[in-house]
Amino acid sequence: MSLPITVTFMLTDWIAKGLADGTFERVGGVIRDVATKQVVSWLREQESNNHEVPTSTTSPNNLLNLIFYGANLTASGANAAVTGKGLANINGRLGSIENQIGQIGQSLQLTQGILQVTTAVSVLNLGVSVIGFAVIAQRLKELEQRLKQAEELLKKVNRKIDLSFYANFRAAIELVTNAFTMTKTENRESSALQAINRFLEAEHIYTEYTDIEIEQKSKIADEYLLTLSLAYLAEAHCYLELEEYNTALHRFQEGAKVLHSRIDKYVKILLTSNPAVYLDPRFRGQIDLRRLTRIYQWLDSKWDENSVFDMQRMNLFMLAQDPNKSIESIPPAIWDSKIDWVGKAIWDDPKPQIYARLPKTLAVMESLIETNRRFESYQTEVQAISQLGIKFHDWLKLTPSTEVKPDGAGLIYIIPSKPLDL
Repeated sequence: MSLPITVTFMLTDWIAKGLADGTFERVGGVIRDVATKQVVSWLREQESNNHEVPTSTTSPNNLLNLIFYGANLTASGANAAVTGKGLANINGRLGSIENQIGQIGQSLQLTQGILQVTTAVSVLNLGVSVIGFAVIAQRLKELEQRLKQAEELLKKVNRKIDLSFYANFRAAIELVTNAFTMTKTENRESSALQAINRFLEAEHIYTEYTDIEIEQKSKIADEYLLTLSLAYLAEAHCYLELEEYNTALHRFQEGAKVLHSRIDKYVKILLTSNPAVYLDPRFRGQIDLRRLTRIYQWLDSKWDENSVFDMQRMNLFMLAQDPNKSIESIPPAIWDSKIDWVGKAIWDDPKPQIYARLPKTLAVMESLIETNRRFESYQTEVQAISQLGIKFHDWLKLTPSTEVKPDGAGLIYIIPSKPLDL
């Protein structure tokens, strides 16, 4: 049976044009119409031929200055269509959008530019179809290792981290991995349901841990947020394997609400009581108003650069008048003198180290937002599988059937024959 979709290695001209002129936007692993929210394409990273777990990229974007891992494709945090700078660079080379679109089929570099492939790292892949249990297990291991490193720092303030449940979480992943290799349906379903119960337990535990750390404005709240996203993903993935699409969709929807509300709270903490501190002149070339605006647009779509600037006018004035006051109000999620200034002389000035953390902190916000967007976009995959009448395992196998993979192509594009309302 012919499926009503096209699978290709190259971004089609009409989608590229829509991204360039702002008609379309990338939200997580989905390209959609800005006005109607109809999906015009899904993005999927290319798996390696030997089916290894994708190698994580690394970036010093963690609040504890630890390694912040992510998926093969790293992408900008919010409403990532084309930034003014990126579009100016493209237009500078090609002269006009029309010329740009005429050449984009032959230029992977332009394809990446128009999708805004930059440096914000996500713990999740673009598509639910390429983040199976092996990838979840690897991500979980990385998070656990980072928390073990954080544990050494938190001992300075007599804080303890309970890492015991990570072992239970790993055991649940091993259980479900074995379950789906079983040949007898009743055995497979019984083991999968046992694993689902453990994932549900993990969701409750890591929701509680996350809430505690957010309440304390803690440095490790982001780690628990990411672990919580993996727990919901693992549970929903079980239901997809069982072809229980409605239940999988329900769990993604529930997880999206839980994650979004908590990431919202944590991002607001990281913005500090005076967000203008991120526009300090020393960050010229690293942070601009556009990046800060994208954070605010995720919090509330009504924001644009003008309204964000107006909101920061007085903050900028206050920052210039008394920079020490703004620094003193930095939350412990960014700087905690009990942890970060142990052993320093009382006359030493911590401000250079505090300012050095702010670009990394902004990257953490972008990363959490990108992870949230990817998680939310998984819902559209589940809806598409159901609406198009495709089984989950057939969806996993989608690949360009006649195209030769271009050198350097890291994505495939799944394009429905007509935009989908999902």
